Amino acid sequence: MCYIRYICQKFFRSSGGAAAVEFAIVAPVFLMMILGMLSGGIYLGAVHSVRQLTSDVARATIAGADEAERTYIAKAYMKANVGSYVFLRSDKLKIIVNDSDAVANQFNVEIIFYADELPVWNIAGFLPFPTREIKGRASIQNGGFGA
Repeated sequence: MCYIRYICQKFFRSSGGAAAVEFAIVAPVFLMMILGMLSGGIYLGAVHSVRQLTSDVARATIAGADEAERTYIAKAYMKANVGSYVFLRSDKLKIIVNDSDAVANQFNVEIIFYADELPVWNIAGFLPFPTREIKGRASIQNGGFGA
């Protein structure tokens, strides 16, 4: 009986494997946090790129005289400049442009990015993310300010 008590006391006082046990408990949580931050950063980078591209396209359309010319300028600007935005590809973008029905003298630009191929979905598929369609909307006054 005394020998069993001695073995039990020695086992429970031993700290030789404590670091391994602590690592086994903490490592999965730490890795999920790191992957979550990385995935969130990639997703937010794509959202920012879509919104910035939408604003830039809308600003470029100020030079257009009518809706047809503004539409042409918007599509040409997007096609020419999409490569300078992080995570965006021209074959995954859809642009919708038109004169505003609700507000006179306004031109609307909407860009939709289909984010199916972002690495976010592979890195952290266990995390809840918003939709895979990232949308950006912008309106600008036709002809610039005071036109």
